Amino acid sequence: MSLPDQTIEKPAAERRLTIAKAMSEALAQEMERDPSVLVMGEDIGKMGGVFGTTTGLFETFGEDRVRDTPISETAFIGAAVGMAASGLRPVVELMFVDFFGVCMDAIYNLAAKQSYFSGGKVSCPMVLMTSVGGGYGDAGQHSQCLYATFGHLPGMKVVIPSNAHDAKGLMLSAIRDDNPVIFMFHKALQGMGWLGTVAGSINHTPESEYCVPIGKASVVREGSDITIVGLGATVHQALAAAGRLDEAGISAEVVDLRTIAPLDRESILASVTKTGRLLVVDDDYLSFGIGAEIIATICETLPGPLKCPPQRIAHPDIPIPFTPVMEHFLLPDAGKIESRVIAMMGEQK
Repeated sequence: MSLPDQTIEKPAAERRLTIAKAMSEALAQEMERDPSVLVMGEDIGKMGGVFGTTTGLFETFGEDRVRDTPISETAFIGAAVGMAASGLRPVVELMFVDFFGVCMDAIYNLAAKQSYFSGGKVSCPMVLMTSVGGGYGDAGQHSQCLYATFGHLPGMKVVIPSNAHDAKGLMLSAIRDDNPVIFMFHKALQGMGWLGTVAGSINHTPESEYCVPIGKASVVREGSDITIVGLGATVHQALAAAGRLDEAGISAEVVDLRTIAPLDRESILASVTKTGRLLVVDDDYLSFGIGAEIIATICETLPGPLKCPPQRIAHPDIPIPFTPVMEHFLLPDAGKIESRVIAMMGEQK
């Protein structure tokens, strides 16, 4: 008896990368595919970037397309805006987002408004990748997130991946986008040995090219009692808290924003409609932040009443402390999320 003619496809082997390796792989693939893509920044050449974002690119593509720059953010980010207007697709690294103050004119008055000021005739297809986040005692000049500062400004897209798979797909989407994109990567998730990393940020990342759409959130854990919204590192804190809450009989749904601007309000609304409760966890400053924007959206659009008032956890409105004890006391963590959820479950509207 002959067997039917069929081909059984073997499942692809799991291939786990750190966010740093996923970003550098995305850059390499896009530079291979598109000769108009180049990378600039401080120590991104032979060193491969302080956070490993450009590892191996200099050896493959050379100094014409992987350019180390002087310590002048105003100069090289301004140059990138000009390159983008001239038909190139530059990717520039602002080593720490805290340095945005010295180059904000180039970011906001030049890059973000280029298309608007030209009536759509001149686009600005550039990516500005920058590190965010604290937790390692490097004080207020190297530890901020400032998500809302960039999400507030029209004309730019802003992304923050929580894992390697999304980091690669978002980077490919960002480079191919004709608008300026701020690509924020959290230092605690980067996979650098000297920083440590969250294990959940290292996940299966296909070698083939794929894009994660900008503007689409992801439900990373389903639940029925409460929606916890996070971004970057706080996604993993929310997942850890959800695991412990599950043991206590509380079913928490966790939404990973992935993109700050545009914000996927529909996915958040769908989740809160299902659970009836909302907690936003943000490691940026509390006032005028992402949490306030999401809670306002829900209050304005949810068709029915919530089971309890929505709440937010964020960094208080003070500079990031240098002292590790004080810094960790102020930053969000899984324990604070767990306690707040338990309190919310006990509230009656």
